[in-house]
Amino acid sequence: MVRLRFIWVGLAMVLLASACGDGGDGGAVVIDVPANAALSSPAPETSAAVGDGAETDDAAEYAPLDLSRLGGNASSAEVPSAIPAGLEMGFTPEGHPYRGSPDAAVALIEYSDYACPFCGRFTAQNTPALLEQYGLTGQVQFIFREFPLVSLHPTAPAGHAVAVCAGEQSAELYWAVHDEIFLRQAEWTNLPDPAQFFADLAAGVGVEMSGLTACLQSGRPQDRIAADVAEAQQYGFNGTPSFRLVAADGEADYALVGALPLEQFTAALDAMLAGEVPPGTTATGQDPDSDSAGLPVWADRATGLQPNPDTPGLNQAGDQYKGDPSAPIVVIEFSDFQCPFCRDHALEVQPAIDEALVDTGQVMWVYKHLPLGIHPLAPIAGAAAECGFDQGRFWEMHHAVFEASAAWIEGDTEAELVAVAAGVGLDVDEFQTCLAGRDALERVLADQAEAAGIISSTPSFVVIDGERGALIEGSRPAEEFLEILEGYLAAAGGG
Repeated sequence: MVRLRFIWVGLAMVLLASACGDGGDGGAVVIDVPANAALSSPAPETSAAVGDGAETDDAAEYAPLDLSRLGGNASSAEVPSAIPAGLEMGFTPEGHPYRGSPDAAVALIEYSDYACPFCGRFTAQNTPALLEQYGLTGQVQFIFREFPLVSLHPTAPAGHAVAVCAGEQSAELYWAVHDEIFLRQAEWTNLPDPAQFFADLAAGVGVEMSGLTACLQSGRPQDRIAADVAEAQQYGFNGTPSFRLVAADGEADYALVGALPLEQFTAALDAMLAGEVPPGTTATGQDPDSDSAGLPVWADRATGLQPNPDTPGLNQAGDQYKGDPSAPIVVIEFSDFQCPFCRDHALEVQPAIDEALVDTGQVMWVYKHLPLGIHPLAPIAGAAAECGFDQGRFWEMHHAVFEASAAWIEGDTEAELVAVAAGVGLDVDEFQTCLAGRDALERVLADQAEAAGIISSTPSFVVIDGERGALIEGSRPAEEFLEILEGYLAAAGGG
């Protein structure tokens, strides 16, 4: 029996086998990039071959995906509750917009992207309640940073620029534009050039247009946005929304990543106000190679891997899972529907793992998308699986998409995926509407971005044993994979 123990951060052994990859050097892996439950930064640019029998493209790089083929509108965030009246607002001495008292004991600093649907969800579902509970009472100051992720949302910077320029006229106008851009996210995210839309939006809330035009042409908003992006990267943030919880005395500064449930934000803020370490956070500036560094949200059993009580089959990080969430070990799979080695794993290896370890409650299995740049059809196939999830049949659709890969790769991709959906019993009209929109695809891109700097080939598997983790790259025979996992179980006391 193979017994394998690895440390999550620092040097990790990599098990190499057949894998699809845009790159990777086949050496040790340092897991040191903060993850998040939302959209992240550009995927890594790498080019070396990975493993024996790997499908590689030495010149390939991750590139922004062409979303035009999908068309449709993004699903809009819910209309936010009215922002509480009477909130103090203004700009910090450094020029950042805020709401709430500048004398508050704690500041919640948000790094956000106007085109990110998870940021829109946070603004709709969490912001009004947080402002009501902590802003009006003077306990927390809410500060905003501009953090557009250009490779994923190329039109987002235009919205940020308009908001910054509106802020030159007043803080009230900044926040009015900010709230409207998020509220109307579905109306502009698919426009090839939303400049006129943003101009009309700004005029609608009272922004003086000649001043707006002069500001936009001055280059000042671009400088502000660039500075905010640089700051976000300085703190290790690679996705949106990301947050810092900072004590007014400067003695405490913690990071919280993702559009997490309201209860997690209130628990974190309550702890900060009480002078305690906020749960689910990591101290900013902490050495990512230290043993005390936090796990990425999508790999953290205390936060992201916990089941979402409102959505069966989904965890708090927004990923599909099967098996018992309290199982001794967790395996997180990164896969690409156009990768032949991923297909081999899904159809030939995974059924044996499910029968022996997942269905028996010994392993929790989590799925994440990683469409590689060398597989241009993988994103829409991933979106098709996500549309299956929307009808309660993710795993059935996942299996069927792999089974039919030759048909949708070589034929009419969308028509073949519709046929797959019909074959697993999905409502075809609902499926087509989903596939034509942006929401399902955004979930695929979120997973792709969370792999940045950590995973570069498919299939890859991150094994979590408490606060430890290891990366297994490539498909391997069922007997070998089972032996490896049984070794983890034995080491964890679960087998």
